[in-house]
Amino acid sequence: MIRALYTAASGMSAQQLNLDTIANNLANSSTTGFRQLRLNFEDMVYQNLVTPGAAQSQSTVSAGLQIGLGTKSAETEVLMTQGPLNQTSNPLDVAIEGSGFFQVQRPDGTIAYTRAGQFQLNNQGTITTTDGDPIIPTITIPSNATAVTITQYGVVNATLPGQQNPSQLGQIQLATFPNPGGLESMGSNLLQATLSSGDPVLGNPGGTEGLGTLEQGYLENSNVDIVTMFVQMVLAQRAYESNSKVIKAADDMYSQANNMAHS
Repeated sequence: MIRALYTAASGMSAQQLNLDTIANNLANSSTTGFRQLRLNFEDMVYQNLVTPGAAQSQSTVSAGLQIGLGTKSAETEVLMTQGPLNQTSNPLDVAIEGSGFFQVQRPDGTIAYTRAGQFQLNNQGTITTTDGDPIIPTITIPSNATAVTITQYGVVNATLPGQQNPSQLGQIQLATFPNPGGLESMGSNLLQATLSSGDPVLGNPGGTEGLGTLEQGYLENSNVDIVTMFVQMVLAQRAYESNSKVIKAADDMYSQANNMAHS
């Protein structure tokens, strides 16, 4: 009975973390380029009362008798499904249709990655994120440039004074990873590479690396499915409730055993 108490408690603790993850996903259901997290579980160590494969006689072996000791949170995985595109008509809003991430230069010199393409210009005309971090490669648009266009292959063009034909100002590159689900969320719509994600593979949008294409004047919405999240929330709540009932049942049985011992 004591074993059941701790086993059920591990289930309650796991569902608390599950609900925390669901709450974060729902809170970011309107965050541009947000990638939802999924909490994965694994069963804990087993207690072998009879070891599986133990010989029962010269011709038979035991199937074993194992008692599980509960569950634990194993990892949070970043889900990389495509979010719906939302038209904004802002020439500096860029959505990725397909795989890939924009590269961002952080103030400390490190490189981060994002799907949020709500770009703007700083006081030097450099394309940056809303937090002021420049994209990589750095692209600068002169203040007197007009008719800025970004092609689906990432080429940035603009018309400059005294010129009839548009000038190419730069090339947006994207990054992909062997395991995008292993990226670490940093906040501010940014992700960073880890040993689990692997090293980034760089290329132009729509190129041979399997990268997606760009859509100017669009933003990618969060890939959180609100209906699915509500279903997951109900399941987490019921699982938590079920484990709490196991604790209540184990407590009742323990109480009856104590009463028998003192009768």
